[in-house]
Amino acid sequence: MMRIESVKTFLVDSGSAKHWLFVKIETDEGTHGWGEAYTQLDRDRVIKRQMDELARYLIGRSPFDIKQFLFSAYSDFAGKRGSLELFCAISGIEQALWDIVGKATGQPVYNLLGGRTRRRMRVYANGWGGGENPEELAERAKAVAAKGFTALKFDPFPGLWRAYIDRSQEEEAVERVRAVREAVGPEVEILVEVHRRLAPMHAVRVARAIEPYAPFWFEEPVSARDLDALSEVRHSIEIPVVTGEELYTKNEFREVFERRAADILNPDVCNCGGILELREIGAMAEAYHVAMAPHNYNSTTVGLAATLHASAGMPNFLITEYFVNFEEVGREISRQSFEVEDSYITLLETPGLGIDLDEQALRERPFQARPLRDLPLDSGAGSSMG
Repeated sequence: MMRIESVKTFLVDSGSAKHWLFVKIETDEGTHGWGEAYTQLDRDRVIKRQMDELARYLIGRSPFDIKQFLFSAYSDFAGKRGSLELFCAISGIEQALWDIVGKATGQPVYNLLGGRTRRRMRVYANGWGGGENPEELAERAKAVAAKGFTALKFDPFPGLWRAYIDRSQEEEAVERVRAVREAVGPEVEILVEVHRRLAPMHAVRVARAIEPYAPFWFEEPVSARDLDALSEVRHSIEIPVVTGEELYTKNEFREVFERRAADILNPDVCNCGGILELREIGAMAEAYHVAMAPHNYNSTTVGLAATLHASAGMPNFLITEYFVNFEEVGREISRQSFEVEDSYITLLETPGLGIDLDEQALRERPFQARPLRDLPLDSGAGSSMG
C-alpha cells in the first residue's frame, strides 16, 4: 500500500505584502501532492512551523486516510484548537493528500467528492483597488472590467480600520461605491468589502446609503465573532450579507445558520480545514438556503485549484475570489495556469488538483521579512461618532 515518505514546505515571496506557503507530500511510490496554507504577514513563519510539526501524523501512513488525519490533528492539538495557525497548516496538508489520491486513482478531485454541478466556475476580481480618490478608483475598476471581469470586489472605506467612523468617512465610502458603479455600468457586479471593521450603526447607515448602486453583497460588515451584531445588520439592510473568512471548521459555522446571520458564506479552503471541510460547510449551508462564495486570498495556483475542486459539486456555489495582482508570479512558479475568460474558469479534467509547482522557481523566491506597517495613533481617524 502507498505510504507517505516526506513532507516539504516552501514559504514563498509573492512579490506583494503576502507570502505564499506551499506543502509538497511525497510517497514511496513516487506520487506527490501539493497543498497551500493561508498566511498572514505576522504569522506566516509560525504557520510553516505548525505544518512541519504536523508531518509526524503523516510519515509512514496512507495518504488515503484523510479523515483520520483531520480527526487526529484536531484531537491531539486540543490545546491549540481555535488558532489560525493550526487550521491553516491542516488545510494545506489536507489539500496535498487529496491531490495524491486523485493522481493515484486517475481522477480529478471533484470526481471523488461527488462530481460536478457545473463545468465553469464564476470568479470575481480582487487585488486591483486602491487610489487616492474615487475618480482614480473608478478608472481602475473600468480597466479591470475591460479585461472581461463581470464582478469586482473592493473596500471603499478610507483611513484606519476603526469600528466608529465619522460622517465624512461614511460619505467618502458611499462616493467611492457610486464612482465605481458609474464607471463599470449596470451589467458589472460590484462587491463591497468592509473587513469586519464597523460598529452595527455605521454598517447599517452605509449599507442603506449605497443600496441605490445595487451592490452584489456587503461583506463582513461586523465580525462573525459577534453574531448578534451581524444578524442585526443583516436584518436591517436590503443587501446580501457575507461572512465566514474568519471562521474555521464546520463547528464554527453552526451558529451562523441557527441565527440566520448571513445570506452568503465565504470560508477559505486554505484555513477552514481544507477541501472536505469546505464541502461539508457548503452542505450545511445548502440545508439553510445559504449560498457559498469561497474566500481565496491565496495564490492563483494550488489555493485556487483547491477552491475550484471543493466548490465544483456545490449546488449552492455562487462565485469565488481571484486576485489579478497574483497572476504573474503564479505563472512563474506553476507548470500550469488557470485562464479566466469572461469572469469564468473552466474546470480542469486532469487527475488530482491539476496543478504542479516548480520547486526551483519556489526556491528562487525565498521568504523576505517585512516590517508591519506603523499605525499613526494621533490622526484622529474614527474619533467622532458621526
